[in-house]
Amino acid sequence: MNVLAVNELTEYLVELFESDPILTDLWIQGEVSNFTRSAAGHCYFTLKDSESQLRCVFFKQDARWSSFTPANGDAIQAHGRVTLYEPRGEYQLRVDLVQPAGVGALQLAFEELRARLEREGLFEPGRKRPLPPMPRTIGVVTSPTGAVWHDIQTVIARRFPLAELVLAPSLVQGDGAPERIVAGIEALCADERVEVLIVGRGGGSAEDLWAFNDEQVARAIFAARVPVISGVGHETDVTIADFVADLRAPTPSAAAELCVPDCRELSGEVVAMRDRLRELLAERLSDAGLAIERTRHALRRASPQKMVAANRERLTVLKRGAGQSLRHTQALQGQQIAALERQLAALDPRATLARGYAIVEDAHTGGLLTRVDDALPGRGLRITVADGAFDATVPDPEW
Repeated sequence: MNVLAVNELTEYLVELFESDPILTDLWIQGEVSNFTRSAAGHCYFTLKDSESQLRCVFFKQDARWSSFTPANGDAIQAHGRVTLYEPRGEYQLRVDLVQPAGVGALQLAFEELRARLEREGLFEPGRKRPLPPMPRTIGVVTSPTGAVWHDIQTVIARRFPLAELVLAPSLVQGDGAPERIVAGIEALCADERVEVLIVGRGGGSAEDLWAFNDEQVARAIFAARVPVISGVGHETDVTIADFVADLRAPTPSAAAELCVPDCRELSGEVVAMRDRLRELLAERLSDAGLAIERTRHALRRASPQKMVAANRERLTVLKRGAGQSLRHTQALQGQQIAALERQLAALDPRATLARGYAIVEDAHTGGLLTRVDDALPGRGLRITVADGAFDATVPDPEW
């Protein structure tokens, strides 16, 4: 006996639901009951008929694309896939599209295609490209005989006459229109000059606009090399092309308005920029003049002539100071010399001799006699006086 755990059975049923082609893509019709909306924005309700009921969940990320919100008692058609809510083992319909019951075949086809392309990511805001600020060449896919082409030309010529328009003539309704629109988009994308595309037509019934709900047109817009502006019908008209395009315009004329800047506004901006540049230039010139004056002043202070003059003046002062110092030094040295001369004069033996003194020397040895005892009788003497010298002999006392 093969006994399964609860989660094993649940996983098996999940695989069955996800692999069944009917359960993964179906429409269910019934009456809404027990409708609630969570704080997170998810919708929960039950679809019922006279014999059965089915739990449904309409998550916020899917509900945001719906223009219709069901209420209790409404008869609706809901599109989605059957899933298993594993925590309670209950199956439910995960809804991705709702609409009132009785909607026509065209609307059903529109909603089904919109939901499928949205799931594929063709409407993702993150993939939408910004328009070039000043396109030089603009491609237009529309009828060459309708008012749209004339209106686009008029708007572009008024707002930005520098731009060149390149028309890819196309049917915009009826048999063959989707193929012609796709061919026009591809031809303009092959032109390297084209920087942005306008795909559009005037207003009309849902049937008239149906070419812009074609899947191939949507995929051609998605694959376009350059940004695409959709300008189809009037502001209240919504097509699949509007969802896929990089920018939706409410009308073809508005598409032309959004495609290019206004040359008058640009002219005003240029004038403002010119005035600002003049102010900046005047400020820069004023600053430069002040800098030049400061540099000129610094150069004057650092000029060789001024440096020579300053050095010459310093030299004159130094010479004057050196002369004064030299004279002062000479005076001091003269005084010192005079004092030394006086000292030398006072110590000069000749000065002593002039005062009546004499120098007595032994005539034979030249030794000085400083005591009487040295004057032995008969000793020869040499006596020096102020004006010369003479010889003498110490007499014998007995003489």
